[in-house]
Amino acid sequence: QVQLVESGGGLVQAGGSLRLSCAASGRTFSSSAMGWFRQAPGKMREFVAAISWSGGSTYYAGSMKGRFTISRDNAKNTVFLQLNSLIPEDTAVYYCAARSDSLPSRDGYEYDSWGQGTQVTISA
Repeated sequence: QVQLVESGGGLVQAGGSLRLSCAASGRTFSSSAMGWFRQAPGKMREFVAAISWSGGSTYYAGSMKGRFTISRDNAKNTVFLQLNSLIPEDTAVYYCAARSDSLPSRDGYEYDSWGQGTQVTISA
């Protein structure tokens, strides 16, 4: 498995930006597809974005495409999620996940390693 540690969450006003980071260790990071998911209070976990091992293929949830950008730096074993034009509905705990496959997936059940999450709170 891969050990994952998220950072970069916080409290920002609507319209603001945040950059989340996920540092990985353990299994070879560069061969793992990575994903970001989020869970708001009282709601189910939902897919946010995913990226292939090379960074050449990315997926986004429809409501976040154009506002969020996923990227990775394999030399630093880190995946990023840039959040722009944030709205209160983006408030959630954001989780980083890794899967033992090079291709990304929107399905959380296909990921076998998860971080502890980082809280993102957007004020109106």
